[in-house]
Amino acid sequence: MTTIEVSADQARQALVALRSEIGKAVVGQETAVTALVLALLCRGHVLLEGVPGTAKTLMVRALSMAMRLDTKRVQFTPDLMPGDVTGSLVYDAKTSEFEFRPGPVFTNIMLADEINRTPPKTQAALLEAMEERQVTVDGVSRKLPVPFVVAATQNPIEYEGTYPLPEAQLDRFLLKVTLDIPPRDAEIAVLARHAQGFDPRDLEAAGLRPVAGPEDLLAGQNAVRRVAVREDVLAYIVDLCRATRQSPSLQLGVSPRGATALLHVSRAWAWLSGRDYVIPDDVKAMARPCLRHRVQVRPEAELEGVSADAVLESVLATVPVPR
Repeated sequence: MTTIEVSADQARQALVALRSEIGKAVVGQETAVTALVLALLCRGHVLLEGVPGTAKTLMVRALSMAMRLDTKRVQFTPDLMPGDVTGSLVYDAKTSEFEFRPGPVFTNIMLADEINRTPPKTQAALLEAMEERQVTVDGVSRKLPVPFVVAATQNPIEYEGTYPLPEAQLDRFLLKVTLDIPPRDAEIAVLARHAQGFDPRDLEAAGLRPVAGPEDLLAGQNAVRRVAVREDVLAYIVDLCRATRQSPSLQLGVSPRGATALLHVSRAWAWLSGRDYVIPDDVKAMARPCLRHRVQVRPEAELEGVSADAVLESVLATVPVPR
């Protein structure tokens, strides 16, 4: 297969166009769309949290179509087994041997729908896939396709029938994006599209077309690695994360893995914004989606209405910004 050479500028233009293309299907969720693009650039994963009906599934389908990537959807339910995700050995009567049947995790973008509706045992089946980009079944490790991204959706934890994700798994997600009900104007635009015949099950009829591909993504990933970061900006990232560990409102602050994640996503955001260097504003812009799921608010603070975002806002306001 011939490899298409793409420059960094061409890749940036394609990925910026990608966000606009997804807008043909999804209205009012630009932040979440951007998070998915950043996750692809950083080879990370995204957790999308919101009530049903906020276009989480539609967004992932539109992304895969606009990027010519394979996607598979798994509906997480209380009776889902680990093998239903990773694949399993099946006996073949013709050959009298066991053969491996790949699960839906063998794809480019895996949509883990309502991931917090399945028990921890099945949630844990994704840990190896998310971290090592492989799954091990019956002692044999099998590599996953490249790229591989988990886009998981979950309902807010106060909803019935949910299992909160453990800290180890939350830490594997590069970003956590909260999807709110869109503003009134955006909601009117959604209804207007449906009134004109928009069918979310037929994205081609909606005019959605591929505007980027794996070659653009690869060029973008390579360009992001070359984005320069000054030493004082590195120190700023560390100081932000250390401040969360000292916050009286938190019982768990950001780990060193979280600091590394903030560095990666800040570089990706800087590059997508047209720069080859990181500024403190890039770090500020990415701090909440990158860190909000890596901290734990103390129960007594939570009872007083303190949220993770509020604590991070306070940290961003108090830690000195490099000039």
